[in-house]
Amino acid sequence: MTPQSGFMVVAPITAGREDELRKLLTSMNRRPGVVDPQNPLVPFGQLSRVHFSRFCVLDDATLDDVTRYGVPRVDYPVSLAFIADFDGPADEFLGDLIRRAGSGLGRIFAHCVGFTPDGDLLRWMKSHEVRPDASYVNWRGRTVQQIREEAALRNALVSHLQANAGAFASGDPRRTRDALVDFVRQEQKAGRLTLTPGAPTPLAWWLRNIAHAIVVPLVAILLLPLFLIYLPIFLVQLRRRERTDPEITPLPDPERVRKLADLEDHDVTNQFSALGSVKPGLFRRAVLTVGLLGLDYASRHVYNRGHLTRISTIHFARWVFLDGKRRVLFASNYDGSLESYMDDFINKVGWGLNVVFSNGAGYPRTDYLVLGGAQAEQKYKRYLRRHELPTEVWYNAHPGLSAPNLARNTKIREGIEATSMTDAQARAWLQLL
Repeated sequence: MTPQSGFMVVAPITAGREDELRKLLTSMNRRPGVVDPQNPLVPFGQLSRVHFSRFCVLDDATLDDVTRYGVPRVDYPVSLAFIADFDGPADEFLGDLIRRAGSGLGRIFAHCVGFTPDGDLLRWMKSHEVRPDASYVNWRGRTVQQIREEAALRNALVSHLQANAGAFASGDPRRTRDALVDFVRQEQKAGRLTLTPGAPTPLAWWLRNIAHAIVVPLVAILLLPLFLIYLPIFLVQLRRRERTDPEITPLPDPERVRKLADLEDHDVTNQFSALGSVKPGLFRRAVLTVGLLGLDYASRHVYNRGHLTRISTIHFARWVFLDGKRRVLFASNYDGSLESYMDDFINKVGWGLNVVFSNGAGYPRTDYLVLGGAQAEQKYKRYLRRHELPTEVWYNAHPGLSAPNLARNTKIREGIEATSMTDAQARAWLQLL
């Protein structure tokens, strides 16, 4: 298995150069929301390991929200974020990225504070790396190569069935499946189809993952007695804040919403980027830190085969603390419209939303951390739109394929590679085509 990784750069933009940078990023697109995969700055289409990537200007329009909590506004610098989700280790990705896009990245990062065009680009990027506090991968181990090969396999099988409908009219599921297996073998011999075997799981990654799976719950068990002692105090502190924390969910500016919508729904998969302040004080930062720790653990060891709890439409997502844990950036790649995405979360995992996002300034009021909050549907949706950022450049390596499509295609491949099937299994497999 080849594990997936991520890399993120955040760097302040030089004063007075934001508009120039936005124009440069816009030049990477064919039209708003649709990147040119072969653009001359960062030709994402040549980066064979990248699933998703984006450039996003972090211009927080909600900085005044913290003043409602009795603390002064902090004018954080407007920054540029570069995010990539890819197969294999970060060092291999970065080497490939700089070989193919070093000069273009240099032109982009030249708009950032402290960047020198003749300096060491790799070192600069690593020095501005920000690691996620929680991340999610829909199917750990499914590579870009596998996705493309399995999509080609399904397309070939569907085309073959349509072109030879008469030959498959008998309706015998096992005979039909055996004939399709023979067809695939012939296509492989002719070099028209490739089904590359998965690579071995890197030993170092496997050992780290096992250690993480064991150590985190052990630490939690050791700390449990202290938490139980603290629990009554925690509940009092939590309820006092929940009753008094302001809700800040005004109707978002229609023109801003229209501009955001222009970047959406160009494909079955969409992007989402949002930035906001954590509620002031150590208590909320601590609650959010623990919440993200639990989310990251569950994503790594429980929800890594197609589902984040009951949601199957997210490909990759990350939650990142910025500015000393005073702000959080959330970035995701998901299927469907933003409206359906928000409804999915509200209806299927609203309590989980509340555990994390209720620590954000202005979030709809919760009860005991898990109740309320996102259940106030319109307030929650206004809150998200208000914190959403335009994603200037967004790349998707497998357009037209939703997460359920990817899972279906993998099952089709598994059916081709199975040594035998019963009639019932063959019939169910044929229904995937």
